[in-house]
Amino acid sequence: MKKEEFLRLLKEKRYEFVDMLFTDIFGTMHHFTIPSSYLKEEHFEEGLGFDGSSIRAWQAIHLSDMNFVPDPETAFENPFYKHPTISVIGNIIDPVTKQRYSRDPRYIATKAEMYLKSTGIGDTVYVGPELEFFIFDNVQFEYRENKAFHLVDSVEGWWRTGEAENPNLGYKIPYKRGYFPVPPHDTLQDIRSEIANVLQKIGITVEYFHHEVASGGQNEIDFLFAPLTKQADSVMLYKYVVKNIARKNGKTATFMPKPIFGDNGSGMHTHISIWKDGKPVFAGSGYAGLSQTAIYFIGGIIKHGKALCAIVAPTTNSYRRLVPGYEAPVRLAYSSRNRSAGIRIPMYSASPSAKRLEIR
Repeated sequence: MKKEEFLRLLKEKRYEFVDMLFTDIFGTMHHFTIPSSYLKEEHFEEGLGFDGSSIRAWQAIHLSDMNFVPDPETAFENPFYKHPTISVIGNIIDPVTKQRYSRDPRYIATKAEMYLKSTGIGDTVYVGPELEFFIFDNVQFEYRENKAFHLVDSVEGWWRTGEAENPNLGYKIPYKRGYFPVPPHDTLQDIRSEIANVLQKIGITVEYFHHEVASGGQNEIDFLFAPLTKQADSVMLYKYVVKNIARKNGKTATFMPKPIFGDNGSGMHTHISIWKDGKPVFAGSGYAGLSQTAIYFIGGIIKHGKALCAIVAPTTNSYRRLVPGYEAPVRLAYSSRNRSAGIRIPMYSASPSAKRLEIR
């Protein structure tokens, strides 16, 4: 929607507040809120000021002033606040230069889309992520001068067969057998359904959802592919919705790569395809039905694979997931169907429009 429509909607729906959302370079979402009566048309050009030095790895204190410019196209009614609130994602700009901020991930995504168009290779990149996550019933941790521990627990966990649960009914998911179980072993169907409903209401099209391989509450909810920047917004909102609904149900959701040692970890397998003039650039007659452009694309990822790990595997815990035996990639290679390869070519469909790469 345009800014005029957004302002009109505020009055018609009688929203009390406008919640501003943005993301830092570590992938953490931030927000601040203003009364809806305070938002003016000029804010969609000049922005609203905040302290950029208080956001990790952003501005030094002597250059702290930054502005947030709301993007009305991203507006949605926030389902988690008591008072009627509309939320909106925005862009970060420098108030002096009026330029978009180089460390704003949303700008980085936009620049990538602009660069693709400038090459002439394609005009649209479609992205379809698969975000896996755990939902735990109990999370405890403590790190002190004299002790350190952490504990995560799930009523589904195979390690709970001997626990006194008053009574323990025995419906635990066996080790590495959590893929597609039915209730009563799968205890999280209703929570996943609630998450899917909220995602649909805020404009994210859900394709399907299910329990994942790991015992102890691992889940996956997939949503429809979309252009890069729009999909990046959806990923952040997806995490926001999952965590808030888990908390609403007295549980904790985590996207941590490997929260349970010795069981499957959680990844974000990302399907990518490039299109030009309405035609799929990656479709061809080569290996696995790929075009030469797709092979070059794969080559670029492999060539820069080590550097990309700083982004796609940024923590020590990331590498606890990247080990053999857990359906995680362990080879910087490409292959059709093989889930141990870093780049997989899905073979579900022979249609050229379905030809894509899965970065695992």
